[in-house]
Amino acid sequence: MRTCFIVLLLALAASARARTELPPPEGLPSDTSIWPNRESWRNSDEWLWRNHERIRKMQPRVIVLNFANSLSPEEVRKTHTDPLIKALAEATRYHGYDDPAAPAFLDYQLLKVIDLRDEDAKAAPRRESSSLMPKKTDGNPNEPLIDYAVLFSDEFAKHYGFPDPRKPDRFLNLGELINAGYVHELWFYAIHDPGNRWPGRETCEMKQYYDEHCRPIAGKHGMAGNGEDSTFPWVGRSFRIAFFNPHRGPGCSIENFGHTMEWIANSRSNLYYRKYFYEFADFELDRKFSLPFSSFYELSYDRKSGDKIEFPTPSRLEGEWRGKPFRVEKYCATGGSVHFPPGARHHYDLESPFSVMSTIEHYRKRKDPKAPDEASPFSREKFARYKDVAPDCMGQWIVYWFQSFPGAESGCIDAGGKPMKCWWPFLFY
Repeated sequence: MRTCFIVLLLALAASARARTELPPPEGLPSDTSIWPNRESWRNSDEWLWRNHERIRKMQPRVIVLNFANSLSPEEVRKTHTDPLIKALAEATRYHGYDDPAAPAFLDYQLLKVIDLRDEDAKAAPRRESSSLMPKKTDGNPNEPLIDYAVLFSDEFAKHYGFPDPRKPDRFLNLGELINAGYVHELWFYAIHDPGNRWPGRETCEMKQYYDEHCRPIAGKHGMAGNGEDSTFPWVGRSFRIAFFNPHRGPGCSIENFGHTMEWIANSRSNLYYRKYFYEFADFELDRKFSLPFSSFYELSYDRKSGDKIEFPTPSRLEGEWRGKPFRVEKYCATGGSVHFPPGARHHYDLESPFSVMSTIEHYRKRKDPKAPDEASPFSREKFARYKDVAPDCMGQWIVYWFQSFPGAESGCIDAGGKPMKCWWPFLFY
């Protein structure tokens, strides 16, 4: 009798969930080499890690909020969002610099650009951010201005404009949109406040954590974006919000995404990815070359500080850090990082005259897991071809850098000799 009662309760609970569960998005493909699809359409689905190897294209849905009073939604889309989506598609063509037919892996689908400008700004544009941008009142200068929690509130839901099919007199809030798989990412445009406090982190993300086998760690989640924020809520699935400066172009925006890939690794939110990304991005210089720092990020941003890097020959590194000289006689870069292409002399160096040896184009394309990768000369000419795709900030370099990340069917192998997992699905784990 008790067993029958429990079964009845479970059935009633399942029936209640079915009544309250939102329907899947329309138009999902049956082809499971594309994500989202009819089997999986939400961030952090179990399906993603169980079927990682079959994915050949991701079409995440993104919503864009425009808080910049000086730009119309049409300008946001034409001059910022569409070029960024195009640049990300180009950047995720594995070794596209050698293979003109290489397919794009990321194909973002723009759901809508939401106009949140002040009414008076529509008639007389100003540079300030809209009063509709939710702002913190604590005045903490160490955190960005925007209150991320408000973006998830029922009150803000009306701005997204997705009616709740279960209750037509209300709108779905952001947490519900995420859990229904209607939205996979959010971008917003805003202006720095007069005190130069950043409107938001370049990318702010709350992420489910995974172990070295890409299995979810039960009950463990945390911040994984380029910076943390105390108001960003956990809604049960990973979610990322990116802030873009509307007075910059797609190169600066794709640089933000470069930092996203760095911080997924730095956060330890995916231990498999962290292991190989640290190897690729030259984040283990202390272990590999006995240098006094782990990565070039530890060099000062102030070029007058005395910190410097030089490459007298393609395989020799010399420099100074905190007043102490260092030298590596048999230096070979791997893949570099967002601020430091191989051969860079300082942060953001796109003009280095040096040619250095690097394994970036041959990363883990080897038959023996213990064998070294092939090295070849690298110089700034490698990424100059992408200046038209992503012309500002580190954009041209990031497009080339991303094309060198292990992609689907890349031929790269991991430490166990197995095919390396494509890195792009980790964005939506």
